[in-house]
Amino acid sequence: MKNLFKLLSFILILSCCNFLSGQENNDISEDIPKNFKKRSPIYDYSEKQLNNVDTIPDFASNSQKLKVSGTIYESDGVTPAQNVLLFIHHTDENGDFELKKQNKKRYVRHRGWVKTDADGKYTFYTFVPGKYVYGNELTQILPIVKEPNKPEYKIETFLFDNDPLLTGKCRKKVEETNPKRILTLKLNKEEGLFEAKRDIVLGKEETTSY
Repeated sequence: MKNLFKLLSFILILSCCNFLSGQENNDISEDIPKNFKKRSPIYDYSEKQLNNVDTIPDFASNSQKLKVSGTIYESDGVTPAQNVLLFIHHTDENGDFELKKQNKKRYVRHRGWVKTDADGKYTFYTFVPGKYVYGNELTQILPIVKEPNKPEYKIETFLFDNDPLLTGKCRKKVEETNPKRILTLKLNKEEGLFEAKRDIVLGKEETTSY
């Protein structure tokens, strides 16, 4: 009888754990569009359990390694936002968007996904992208955000403080609207990489285009 009680208790605990785990993921997974080819790339992650750290392809082999971290806040700019998906992609070191194909859908190779923790924290290990080869444009990292129970949306790109094109009226406009999107690179000699910080306030940086 005692062994039967223990077995039933274990099954109950296991069921509760699975239920809670399912609750944590339902906010995102139930919102994923079914059309693979047309849906946003923010849904194309392959991991079963996203966490708040991701590594972009070719990070280890690149000479300009970059660690970008920060906090995503609710619209009040104070409360950490939990379980928010953040997707980024960017060019390779030569300034080219290296394209791959999966299930007849093209995607940018240098991409990654994170899901914020209870403190709203996230980290990407990537590299400094090259300048886009087909135009006189700023060096950028392109992000998309997905809040629980809301549609995904693009936010303002990550820019680089040392970009020679980020000058004059262009810099002034960015600094007046959202200076947080400008990454200031600091060299961490011990880890052999650059570090930068980018905090994001939900609902304050939404944009319809890159």
